Amino acid sequence: MDSALGTVALPAALAVIMFGLGLSLTVDDFARVTRRPKAAVVALGLQVIVLPALCFGLVALAGLEPVLAVGMVLLAASPGGTTANLFSHLFRGDVALNVSLTAVNSLLAVVTLPLLTNLAVTVFDPAGAESIGLQFGKTLQVFAVVLVPVALGMLVRRAAPAFADRMDRPVRVLSALVLALVIVGTVLAEREDVGDYLRQVGLVALAFCLLSLLLGFAVPRALGIGHRQAVACCFEIGVHNSTLAIAVAISVLGSVELAIPAAVYGVLMFPVAAVVGWLVSRRAPDREAQPA
Repeated sequence: MDSALGTVALPAALAVIMFGLGLSLTVDDFARVTRRPKAAVVALGLQVIVLPALCFGLVALAGLEPVLAVGMVLLAASPGGTTANLFSHLFRGDVALNVSLTAVNSLLAVVTLPLLTNLAVTVFDPAGAESIGLQFGKTLQVFAVVLVPVALGMLVRRAAPAFADRMDRPVRVLSALVLALVIVGTVLAEREDVGDYLRQVGLVALAFCLLSLLLGFAVPRALGIGHRQAVACCFEIGVHNSTLAIAVAISVLGSVELAIPAAVYGVLMFPVAAVVGWLVSRRAPDREAQPA
């Protein structure tokens, strides 16, 4: 990918998205997790432990090229975002729980994303592994692109809540447009090999997306968590921040090929999440299916 796009435009676009996420957060969103510990613990356990293990198993079973395998794990380690919150709203999930989980997941990702990516590099040993690994300096970059714009957005919300509310819809639309442009740019940068990549990673990305969404709903329900909270967990776990994964792959790690799984996932997750959302909404008890 063009160096200006990889080093300037993509980080700037991600910063806008994460700033927009910060505009929707307050300190109470973090505290709310402690008031709903069961749903939060289940969702975070699935996100941090189960999904990475599932991803490692899928890519090993599929025999992906090492760099694509690392790219899938990088995607699995990326938290949910505003898109997850939007799907939860559309299918009558507990959006407040989504917001709280997104807030905590964004904090955790600063630690878990480098750890899981480095583990994947060790396990799959791709060519150029020494440049793909997230050493301390690159981990600081992840911290900067994830938390700094979120913190700034939260500060703006605290100082001007009316402005933050007005910006909610425009930022959501902008986030969707940015994701589309990022995916198109990634695919164009690897256009000579994109057919091979799609054949290799398409089914794996589809399976991972579907399993993530279904596990995100079924496990909480099996553990006695309410329907609306389970819907929130479903989308928080199954709809990853593809833009973050692509930005880390290209801007921090300097590999467009590493970003291909996230780009493919970013295309697939919208129709798959819509279908799963329709299915789980049909299972809603009447008393919980009504808007809150």
